[in-house]
Amino acid sequence: MKNKTRLGVDIGGTFTDVVLEYGGILYSSKILTTHNTPEDAIIDGIKSVCNKSGIKLNQIEQIIHGTTLATNSLIERRGAKTALITTQGFRDVIEMRTESRFEQYDLNLVLPEPLISRNCRYTLKERINSSGRVLIDLDQDEIERLVDLIEAAGFQSIAVGLIHSYLNPVHELMIEETLMRRLPHVSVSISSTVSPQMREYERFNTVCANAYVKPMMKSYLSRLKNRLEVEGAFCSIFLMHSGGGVISLDSASDFPVRLIESGPAGGAIFAADIAERHSLNKVLSFDMGGTTAKICLIKDRTPKTARVFEVARTYRFKKGSGMPISIPVIDMVEIGAGGGSLASIDLLNQIRVGPESSGSEPGPACYNYGGINPAVTDADLVLGRLDSKNFAGGSIKLNSDLAEQALTENIGNRLSMDYIEAAFGVSEVVDENMANASRVHAVENGEDLSEFTMIAFGGAAPLHAARLCQKLDVDCFIVPVGAGVGSAIGFLRAPFSFEATRSIFMPLLSFDSVSVRNIFRELKSEAVGFVETCGVEQKINTEAKAYMRYTGQGWEIPVNIDSFEIEALTVDNFKSAFEERYKQLFGRLVQGLDIEITVWAVNALTSLSRVEKVGDILAADKIENKDTRELFDPAIERFVSAKVVNRSLMGSGSYLIGPAIIVEDETTIVVPTNFRAEGRADGSIAVIKEKL
Repeated sequence: MKNKTRLGVDIGGTFTDVVLEYGGILYSSKILTTHNTPEDAIIDGIKSVCNKSGIKLNQIEQIIHGTTLATNSLIERRGAKTALITTQGFRDVIEMRTESRFEQYDLNLVLPEPLISRNCRYTLKERINSSGRVLIDLDQDEIERLVDLIEAAGFQSIAVGLIHSYLNPVHELMIEETLMRRLPHVSVSISSTVSPQMREYERFNTVCANAYVKPMMKSYLSRLKNRLEVEGAFCSIFLMHSGGGVISLDSASDFPVRLIESGPAGGAIFAADIAERHSLNKVLSFDMGGTTAKICLIKDRTPKTARVFEVARTYRFKKGSGMPISIPVIDMVEIGAGGGSLASIDLLNQIRVGPESSGSEPGPACYNYGGINPAVTDADLVLGRLDSKNFAGGSIKLNSDLAEQALTENIGNRLSMDYIEAAFGVSEVVDENMANASRVHAVENGEDLSEFTMIAFGGAAPLHAARLCQKLDVDCFIVPVGAGVGSAIGFLRAPFSFEATRSIFMPLLSFDSVSVRNIFRELKSEAVGFVETCGVEQKINTEAKAYMRYTGQGWEIPVNIDSFEIEALTVDNFKSAFEERYKQLFGRLVQGLDIEITVWAVNALTSLSRVEKVGDILAADKIENKDTRELFDPAIERFVSAKVVNRSLMGSGSYLIGPAIIVEDETTIVVPTNFRAEGRADGSIAVIKEKL
């Protein structure tokens, strides 16, 4: 893979990042995202990096792509006109949710609206029980009559989710066959292939989300492939999926719900790669771009994963307030806090930032593209963190007067403060939002962030990382090479992978070794088969796990069983593995209860090349620079004179004492008072809090 000419492309809400890996060297470019035709920005970015590297488009051998298009479509409710077909009596599952209140004492609690309204949900008389046995046969004539109704309503996409179909998909397959025969122009998604797992609310919601974004994503991916061929790039195109691996274009078109966290997943892979190089076991990945900020915990150089996550949490980042998606995913929290996030005043005269974003069109006020509302980038410019003449490598000239005007008119005048105070307020609010999201995520996972090292990347993260460290009591953050385009680089570091799952309930008291071996064989065949569709050359490895719980518990814990031979698995293997993991998580075992397996999973992934380790270096070469700029230091609430240093001067062993600003084309590192920045052998810069 090292010898290939490979391209990583990440479409964000504000910028499209393109990274070309050629001859062991990375060439990168940031282009404003073109929302109506995202492929335009990709082509512009590819041409830019090709010009920098001196290669032609037809020399590119592989493109790995990640995007937030599916996520944004769900959040903004801009998907296809979609219908849901489900079992009679279960029409309102996606609206009733789990009937739990994510904020118990809020009398005015408003639950998120279901993705598909009630008048677009249809039922059929059929029933499969919890063992997979058919209780009520599905009538083909009834399917035909329902298809007549759906055709007349003009739906673009259909989601099919029947009770217990993960155990026996026969009825879903009947409906799918009829829909595809009668309505070949309509997109169809069935839950038994999209998310074959127990718990109907999560499964139904996942298949609805897949159907909702499928026409848009299929059209976009087809246009992208055709456009690249027109430009002369006849290379393989792959997609980053939410679980941190790479899948084929065809698989991505069929299961676009797996792309929902593809961009952020690339960032987590990037951070894990840096953690491996620096031998860090506890890392807080902080990815802040133009539209969102993503927080992810990485332990033992591996991002934490989950099989259910929530899109668009609406209530103070609380679990249950978002849209649950039941697919393998890198576990992270994502909030509307980026450089383009808009600031406003609420009914209580408090500053609020996000989740609304100015995006790339029109962008923050300082872009001078017509934006009139202040964004985080406007505040950063006023506070001296950005150079108006060299933003995004000089491709965008920032207008300080427009930033000051937007902050004054929308924030300052309302709160009787000048534009400096307004900018400080906006910056503090967005930093506290990110710090609070980090605290919540850490508490949910039982972690103490003071033991972690932060890895900051994305165009805006190095600007805010130091302040976040102060708020979270983190002593050090690292800004890697290519931090401004970190997710796109992460795509090039990710394995080709696919996780196959199946929900089959099995108490250990009824353990059937033959059935267990058959389950794992089938899952392994499915997972490996998906990876093989990518035409990989590397060895394909597999990892097996089971989701287990004590009888009576509501949720399972993932238990790795890789250390055992699949063909020789015994009930004692599962029991010992579960008890070891349970005690590790909760400190003690529960006596007298049986143990149950609810979900089985096999992940197939290609081998990764070994990375070169970076040891600690005693920084002895102090950097001094006569260039200075006034920089607002939020910890002491005043401007200070900060040294301005180009990143190219920060070689291995060099260091500087804050306050300082380290500049490069794609981002800026803010080193406040009482911090020092040190160069590392791999080009990374470690910013460390000085001991007072």
